[in-house]
Amino acid sequence: MSLAKELGSPQDITEDVIFPPGDLYSDEPPLETELHLEQIMLLLKCLKWLWRDRNDFYTAGNLTIYYSPHQRKSEDFRGPDFFVVLDTERKLRKSWVVWEEDGKYPNLILEILSESTANTDRELKKKIYQDTFRTPDYFWFDPYTLEFVGFHLVDGQYQLLEPNNQGHLWSQQLGLYLGIYDGLLRFFTSENELVPTPEEVAELAESERQQKEYERQQKEIAQEKAERLAAKLRELNIDPEEI
Repeated sequence: MSLAKELGSPQDITEDVIFPPGDLYSDEPPLETELHLEQIMLLLKCLKWLWRDRNDFYTAGNLTIYYSPHQRKSEDFRGPDFFVVLDTERKLRKSWVVWEEDGKYPNLILEILSESTANTDRELKKKIYQDTFRTPDYFWFDPYTLEFVGFHLVDGQYQLLEPNNQGHLWSQQLGLYLGIYDGLLRFFTSENELVPTPEEVAELAESERQQKEYERQQKEIAQEKAERLAAKLRELNIDPEEI
């Protein structure tokens, strides 16, 4: 993954410069592993479910962010693994084109480390997100080693976030914690409650339904037993209330 930068002067413009049209497609390489894909999909799924009634944000994964109108083919910035933009229209996009989005950059970026990208994520990208994007919240996570680090932008510099007692890191932009759960990164509420996936919500609802059905059946069985006992006592001319 490489970086796009502003051209310093007209003489810098060579034949490999693109003056992009308004309709730019994302141009990202395949994800390194299936686990990387699973992690991205999990975050997207959870946030979209949690904010299902909101239409003022955009979130995507492995999508190109174009931020220079003079984009070099050899220096295209290949998009973050996961990012969120606030105060924007919630709609499908082919890529995120900064100059067509009122100059908005992501409010939160997460990079998923791999052997081939870890150094870039920790150093070069961190500098770009800090100095050019001015992205307030930046995190990286390694799904194999479980390395998890976060930063918040303070006076133009990234400051390391301190984990809470559960090891979770707070995102001021999202108003949510991020933390490791069953080997993957998940969102947690300000009360440290896990933000579920739609499937987990459905499973919980089904479990609660089954529990209520079980309790109803047990109540019916108990009532039938009581009625049979009362009937038997009446046959013996015994008043159940005297027992």
